[in-house]
Amino acid sequence: MSTRVEQFLSHLDRISGGIEPRYIPVETSHPGLPGVSVVVYDDVPEPEMLTGITYGVSLVDHPHWRFGKPELSMSVRSTDLRWLFALGCIGEAQRGDNPFHYGDTINFGEKITADSEMTAFVIFAPAVLDRADYTGINVGDDLPVNICGLYPIHDAERRYIHDHGLEAFWKLDWDPYDVGRPSVV
Repeated sequence: MSTRVEQFLSHLDRISGGIEPRYIPVETSHPGLPGVSVVVYDDVPEPEMLTGITYGVSLVDHPHWRFGKPELSMSVRSTDLRWLFALGCIGEAQRGDNPFHYGDTINFGEKITADSEMTAFVIFAPAVLDRADYTGINVGDDLPVNICGLYPIHDAERRYIHDHGLEAFWKLDWDPYDVGRPSVV
């Protein structure tokens, strides 16, 4: 019988078409829990892009998680792994405390990279996966894993989402992969 992590990685292998990933480990700050790993796919969904998916966020419980536990994903038009390291750091630090609901924002509090002014993220469905590939992933637990997407945004956009909602922001003209874009608000 496959272990939980083997089942999750097998799912990622199936949906990636067998692309060989690399891994970014993030050490744990939670005694008794393993760290979080980011599974990294280079040039996905297109050249000069990175896509990362965490493993380890779903190892804990949260009272809001009744139908599934999250893992996080991010796709950026960049080859700078600091974006995906930030994804892993958020997952590791906030697992068990943050329910990671669609429309929620995360204030990272500092620039992720020197060449981008973005300091925040918004949570929504992953842009590069089909619904069947990011929901209801069986890993042998009572609850399945659901992958949610984190999108880098500017702090002004984070405040706009708080004031106007995710739907109003999503309708604006912006590229969710472009980490060098100016703020749209």
